[in-house]
Amino acid sequence: MPDGTNGVVSGTHSLRRGVFVSFAVSCSVVAVVLLLALSLFYQSSVLADVKGMLARECDTVATAIDDGGTAKEEIALLSSIDFGEERATLVAPDGTVLYDSQVDAATLENHADRPEIAEALKDGEGESDRDSDTLGYVSLYHARRLPSGDVVRLGLDRSSVGRIVGQDLFILAIVVGCLVVVAWFVSRVIANRLVRPILEIDPEAEEAKAPYVELEPLVSRLNEQHHDLVERMDQVQSASDMRREFTANVTHELKTPIAAISGASELIRDGIVRPEDIPNFASRIYDDAQRLSALVSDILTLSKLDETERSQDRQLFGSVEPVDLLSVASDVCQRYEQRARDAGVKLKLDGVSTTIKGNARLLDELIGNLVSNAIRYNRRGGSVFVWVLPQDGKPCVRVSDTGIGIPQEDQAKVFERFYRVDKGRSREKGGTGLGLAIVKHAAAFHDATIDLKSELGKGTQITVTFP
Repeated sequence: MPDGTNGVVSGTHSLRRGVFVSFAVSCSVVAVVLLLALSLFYQSSVLADVKGMLARECDTVATAIDDGGTAKEEIALLSSIDFGEERATLVAPDGTVLYDSQVDAATLENHADRPEIAEALKDGEGESDRDSDTLGYVSLYHARRLPSGDVVRLGLDRSSVGRIVGQDLFILAIVVGCLVVVAWFVSRVIANRLVRPILEIDPEAEEAKAPYVELEPLVSRLNEQHHDLVERMDQVQSASDMRREFTANVTHELKTPIAAISGASELIRDGIVRPEDIPNFASRIYDDAQRLSALVSDILTLSKLDETERSQDRQLFGSVEPVDLLSVASDVCQRYEQRARDAGVKLKLDGVSTTIKGNARLLDELIGNLVSNAIRYNRRGGSVFVWVLPQDGKPCVRVSDTGIGIPQEDQAKVFERFYRVDKGRSREKGGTGLGLAIVKHAAAFHDATIDLKSELGKGTQITVTFP
């Protein structure tokens, strides 16, 4: 369910919130790390300065008592100097503390093991730094050996990094808090600016544009799905329209022969027809019954072809087996030879034996409907040619005539069900209006292609090419 604020579905993650939190946390962490780094740098810089200062002052003190006086004289000189925060210590060569400016020397333990004292006794000068017993401080020492052999040492305590941070923790918390607030506002602005173009993508647009390069695959996929959806909706609408139109056409086509049969039969039944006219009425009844039978047969064939295309099950028409196209065409021509003679049309077959894998019944329907149309829409004295021959290495059947031809604007529609170029003339010449529709679907059943060429008043040529 969407929430009441931004329409985000419960259980999903918000990109805006994710960007905001990530940026805010990152800025806060960077701020804290930066402050700690600056504290470390500051402390190390301060310690370096203090060490330099202790070295210089230790040199100054050593120079002041460099005359080699006695230990008492050295102690007296050191006692006369105000060292302030610094701690001055005089140590004998054996490590005994002779003087300390801050505590009683007698209370101090031997300093021979102190690193700076040991180094000064050995090399003349030494230094060290170590944590003081007082928590939070580091003690810095610099020592120099005097001509008498004694060692003078200066020391100074400085706050450690932890103590500096601890002392400034309140200030640090205020600074971090201010940075977090700033980061919050900046993150919100950046998140909104990043997310807004994404929210503005219109999934219903014909060609949505990706606001970022990273989103191009997603937007391209959305566009593809949109096109597929529109195409499928068009197909569904087209199929619905086709079903309504087909139902209306079937109803109309069925009514015509039924009405003729019913009318003629009623006249005979009621004795209205003269005895010498009965054979003529019977002939009409027979012709309309044949027309009705052909129409029902074509409708059943088309229904089976539709079901085959939907289910992709070709077994609805029986097994697929090797079929000789020339043999099928020969059977069709023999069957339509008398009709061609009655129409004053010359029917000719030529070609070579060509075998394909297919359904013999459908192939017979395909060629039969092409030949039937070529005869029906021809002119007296015209010709119909049927060829079975390979073209570009592929088997093909071609039926051409010298008939009335098909107007250019109607050529794309003649394979639709019940479509007639000239409805009045078509009804005079008979036919169900489903012949070329059966040709189209029978060709699709065999994965074949259809090529139509026609010129008004000169004739039509239809070529079916098999894979």
